[in-house]
Amino acid sequence: EVQLVESGGGLVQAGGSLRLSCAASGFTFEDNAIGWFRQAPGKEREGVSYISGSLGTTYYTDAVKGRFTISSDSAKNTVYLQMNSLKPEDTAVYYCAADHSWSVYRAVVGGGYRDLEVWGQGTLVTVSS
Repeated sequence: EVQLVESGGGLVQAGGSLRLSCAASGFTFEDNAIGWFRQAPGKEREGVSYISGSLGTTYYTDAVKGRFTISSDSAKNTVYLQMNSLKPEDTAVYYCAADHSWSVYRAVVGGGYRDLEVWGQGTLVTVSS
């Protein structure tokens, strides 16, 4: 059984930083991909970033480009999302999801998050102004 556990969320002031972790078990990251998504209150879940296990290919949505960095540690089967220069509009519950590379990429870029079946429980990020 594939399990994803997010951690690292919290309350931070605007301009601050947080690092989220997504630890995977029962899942070989090298053969697949992990994506980060977020859902703000009253809004649709949106894709934030993507990283493939095999090539380390990454993607960022425009809203976070230049501020967020996704990385992975294959030995730990863990993906990180380093979030710098945080803004109040980054406030959301952040989720990671895992699947085959193309499925995750399509979900992050094209908004098809409902097609993904394996999700973590989410971690809340609150950015105060």
